[in-house]
Amino acid sequence: MNMTETFYAQLIRPDWAPPSWIFGPVWTLLYALIAISFIWVFYQLYQKKIPNSVALPFALNIIFNIAYSPIQFGLQNITLAAVDIVLVLATLIWALVAIYKYAKWVTYINIPYLLWVSFATVLQLTIVYIN
Repeated sequence: MNMTETFYAQLIRPDWAPPSWIFGPVWTLLYALIAISFIWVFYQLYQKKIPNSVALPFALNIIFNIAYSPIQFGLQNITLAAVDIVLVLATLIWALVAIYKYAKWVTYINIPYLLWVSFATVLQLTIVYIN
């Protein structure tokens, strides 16, 4: 068991927490959807077909998303990771609302991401509370 697995295994988790192995496959699928839609958004920004204000929440979302694992597993700071995942959720909602009038499909393709991050946020906040 590596250090990341050991750290996560030592946390008290709610009974409804999924097994650790599920996170890899779920995030693999989600990152494919994220890549398709986010690359499209930034290409549209480059082409000047959408304003900076529409791309901003996408940029912030990916920054907060990438920061989560180093915070949670590198720093092993579950409270800061909780703040980060709330920011992931908030910027994702902002992004999906911002892009909707330009490309509804981008909002729709990110619904699985929104559902998973919503679940992960509740899970993270619960882990912080019970630990």
